[in-house]
Amino acid sequence: MSEGPRKPKYSATRRLLLKSKLLKKAAAMLVAEAEEKKHEKERVVNASFPPLKMAGLSVQELQDLCKDLHRKIDVVDEARYDMQIKVAKNDTEIQTLNQKIIELKGVKRPSLKRVKKTTDDMLGAYTDTSKLMKADFKANLKTVKKEDEKREEVTDWRKNVAAMSGMEGRKKLFDAGQ
Repeated sequence: MSEGPRKPKYSATRRLLLKSKLLKKAAAMLVAEAEEKKHEKERVVNASFPPLKMAGLSVQELQDLCKDLHRKIDVVDEARYDMQIKVAKNDTEIQTLNQKIIELKGVKRPSLKRVKKTTDDMLGAYTDTSKLMKADFKANLKTVKKEDEKREEVTDWRKNVAAMSGMEGRKKLFDAGQ
């Protein structure tokens, strides 16, 4: 099917021209999408919070308006905080579930390869006398002679303390060390 090098459907200049046109179109679409998002945001904000009419208000009315706006801000902040907590809780739950999935999948064992044995190999394994003979592992081990440790006689500790006290006891220990 492949007879020599393949010729591309489009020349390099044609591909470069198409690529540049696609990039220009994508950039234009991104700008249009950003503008659309901006207008949508303004529309939602204007629908939720109509523009303030502060002209001709007294000081007391302006203070009441500020207090009302602060209450609304507090309500929005509480809702935002609640949403953040829910998102964080869901993220930790997703992480724990992903860890459980990984643990359940476990480590994949590699598939074993088949080893072909001829009938002669199989029969040779059963008739080979050296393999049928029971191996004596203890015969090859070196023998080690155990030396009996000199054990001190257990005596009354009070006599031992009395004998070792003072300079005489220190001299005995010094002499025993040499």
